[in-house]
Amino acid sequence: MPKPLPVLLTTDALIDRISRLQQPDGLFASYRSNAALFYRRPDTNIFFTVITVFTLQRLRDSVSPAAQQQIDLIAERAERAYERFQNKDGLKTYNFWPTRPSQHFSNGYLFRHFEHFRIPDDIDDTAMVYLTTETTSTERLWLKEKLSQHTNGSQPPRLIQNTYSDYQQLRAYSTWFGKNMPVDFDACALSNLLYWVYQDNLPRNQHDTDALTYLRSIVETGRYVTEPFQCAPHYARTSLIIYHLARLLSAFSIPELEVTRPRLVADSYEQLNRATNQLERVLLTTALHWLGERPFLVDLDNIEQAFDTFHFFIAGMLTAYEQPWLRRFADRPWVQMRWQCEAHNWALVTEYLVLVTGSVKKE
Repeated sequence: MPKPLPVLLTTDALIDRISRLQQPDGLFASYRSNAALFYRRPDTNIFFTVITVFTLQRLRDSVSPAAQQQIDLIAERAERAYERFQNKDGLKTYNFWPTRPSQHFSNGYLFRHFEHFRIPDDIDDTAMVYLTTETTSTERLWLKEKLSQHTNGSQPPRLIQNTYSDYQQLRAYSTWFGKNMPVDFDACALSNLLYWVYQDNLPRNQHDTDALTYLRSIVETGRYVTEPFQCAPHYARTSLIIYHLARLLSAFSIPELEVTRPRLVADSYEQLNRATNQLERVLLTTALHWLGERPFLVDLDNIEQAFDTFHFFIAGMLTAYEQPWLRRFADRPWVQMRWQCEAHNWALVTEYLVLVTGSVKKE
């Protein structure tokens, strides 16, 4: 007989724990760090709050009435905080950091003083806010049109430089809304944006088609395994790319991506066999479940000990540069910030418990 789960690790208990981690302002605490520089700071951002809400809302129909009520309260408190991150001119796009006033590299001592590190609004945070809040048809169509103004080649002769040559003509969405920011393709951010496009059944265009072409190609070529930073510079791990693609595939019928399923399954098992971090194993097992597989259970004993060495998001200090001599160093750990969030980590564990544990094989 398999060992029973620790008493704490029940769905209701975990959702209650996540609720208790929510701050009075509606946000969940997160930290940015760089171990090579002995750097760690609390970080005020919308990203981890909105992806935690998104993860919990996807589970809502599968949990108890009490847990459903807590999820609704978490989402309600979080939504009150989103305005702080809305576009500085009042448009309905969203920034990673507070915008009014700007608080880039919040709670820091150095980087917050440099305009170079002030980032524009992005498709990742914006898509997640739209996915977790009620929006009007007018707002959704406005955003779809706004996105088309920030695609590769939308402002000739501005074409993406920081990708493989065979993707430079793709009219896919850039991560950034800013006019002065280099065009940037990120597989995970594109997956989140496409999730919104399909969820709200928005009209598809060449930009959506080319985004799907990009996602399909990085899997079929194996680039997302050999060079994950190049394929998703803000997530930069194969396991995270798999997680986002598997979630998208499980939610919608997308023929253009369906052909990647066998490769994603095979690579997920390979990544799972290599993974030493328990939470990364949880994430990969959930992805395999979404892909229609029944992998073995993950040992959840003392899972919180894995949190210190797990990160879901990074910022490369040299990622935005287009100069090849700078970009060659962009994937080095000493020029990256890594973000961690306890509440989101528990949301990943909750997701695994709800979706996977009732249908997998026992070791």
